[in-house]
Amino acid sequence: MKKLRLPLTAEDIASLHAGDAVLLSGTVYTARDCAHKRLFELLDNRKPLPFPLENAVIYYAGPCPAPEGKACGSCGPTTSARMETFAPRLLDLGLGGMIGKGEMNEETAKALVRNKKVYFAAIGGAGAICGNAVQSMRCVAFPDLLSEAVYEMQMKDLPLVVAMDCFGESIYRRN
Repeated sequence: MKKLRLPLTAEDIASLHAGDAVLLSGTVYTARDCAHKRLFELLDNRKPLPFPLENAVIYYAGPCPAPEGKACGSCGPTTSARMETFAPRLLDLGLGGMIGKGEMNEETAKALVRNKKVYFAAIGGAGAICGNAVQSMRCVAFPDLLSEAVYEMQMKDLPLVVAMDCFGESIYRRN
């Protein structure tokens, strides 16, 4: 199991291969479908994004409210295929990677290779485990979207698998 700290370096990404188990720590930003649409409205209107995109990692998740004594409630991944229309452009603009669940399309795979970035899979159905990795969180954009707002999260040892690497390999298309 590899322990990685965000932001990922080019060397970190080059060391990752589809199927590698990872414990990821550092800052991630949550964004689901509705938040992605708003991010693209900002980009299309040449307005600043609510977080620095360069080398950022977006977690396709909507955190549940935190129970007493915790930073976050359940925070499992959502289906990444819903973000396929957004991922290539964000990767081309400097996004460092994504976290979600399920396979993403060939256009996203090509953007990962072209930009030397990575897509991680979190464990679907294990939102409580993912939520336990959240050390702190704060809403940074679109609070009206509630759990689908953009949250900045500090993670400690979020368990992930490299789903698609910068070499074009994928756990979903193994030979």
